[in-house]
Amino acid sequence: MKFSGKQIAFSITALVIILIVLAAVITGHKLLYRQALNLPPDEETSHIYIHTGWDFEDVIQMLKDQNILKYPRVFEKIAVYKKYPERVKPGRYKITSGMSNLDMLNMLQSGRQDPVNVVFNNIRTPQQLAGRIAHQIEADSLSILNAILDSTYHQKFNIPLHQIAVMFIPNTYEFFWNTSADGFIERMHREYLAFWNSQRQEKLSQIKLTQAETVTLASIIEMETRKNDEKARIAGVYMNRLRIGMRLQADPTLVFAHGDFSLRRVLNKHKLIDSPYNTYMYAGLPPGPISFPSIASVDAVLNYENHDYLYFAAKEDFSGYHNFSRTYQQHLENARRFHKALNDNNIR
Repeated sequence: MKFSGKQIAFSITALVIILIVLAAVITGHKLLYRQALNLPPDEETSHIYIHTGWDFEDVIQMLKDQNILKYPRVFEKIAVYKKYPERVKPGRYKITSGMSNLDMLNMLQSGRQDPVNVVFNNIRTPQQLAGRIAHQIEADSLSILNAILDSTYHQKFNIPLHQIAVMFIPNTYEFFWNTSADGFIERMHREYLAFWNSQRQEKLSQIKLTQAETVTLASIIEMETRKNDEKARIAGVYMNRLRIGMRLQADPTLVFAHGDFSLRRVLNKHKLIDSPYNTYMYAGLPPGPISFPSIASVDAVLNYENHDYLYFAAKEDFSGYHNFSRTYQQHLENARRFHKALNDNNIR
């Protein structure tokens, strides 16, 4: 069979078109699925942050500024085709060196975030808490502080402002990075309710303290010692004092009343401040917590050690541990040794 020149030309043209289309498909497939991200040298993973309120142009600008994309025009075209500009979702996203444009786009479009571990401990004030959290989620410290101090939440949760530390249990929590200040408060309230489970509620009934009273005492113990293995013993001292109506005479409450957390040594003049937090002047527990106590300190109160000690003084070896005593005379001797050590080391 003979083919005419026109047929041959048509066949060649068709073949060329097919090859061109095939090449385009192969190229497009490669651009879709080949490794398409630039990561810092020697790093297999990194994170990008898309802020609340950003639009598609903001995302593209961020990716360009950080030189994330090897083929930014390809990414933009695919994103538009898949309607990503209409569904930009804020958050913290984990990217890996082997990701393609399509992999990354699918992740962003689905909102498949990589959570952050929010950690807070050793906190003394709401301002410190807000600052610590703001370094870990998108919400800024002012919005977090305003939420902590918001009377709407105090009424909703039935926790007065001066006892607000009761609701924040220092720990490690998994959050989405774009959590709002309100979202943080609501989550902390849920964690607070979960913390006070049936076992801890039963302990409360046994020691005859409320949640607020327990956390308040725990906050004092938190400031007295960092040694978890002696917290229950110190809790026992304070429970003994409460039981017999003796003033707590807790130095950390004086520091709180003065508001000078740099104070290293409490003197007699500090005991003269007229404040409900001055436990040298007023009997019983102060109105609320003086810090955000750790779980270990709260559990130390719930499981306080039964003994007959009424006094304790820091050990003169500066180990962080304490000498315990049953009588005031014994206590004076322990305190004398510690004060001598302070003077010998020029600690004022």
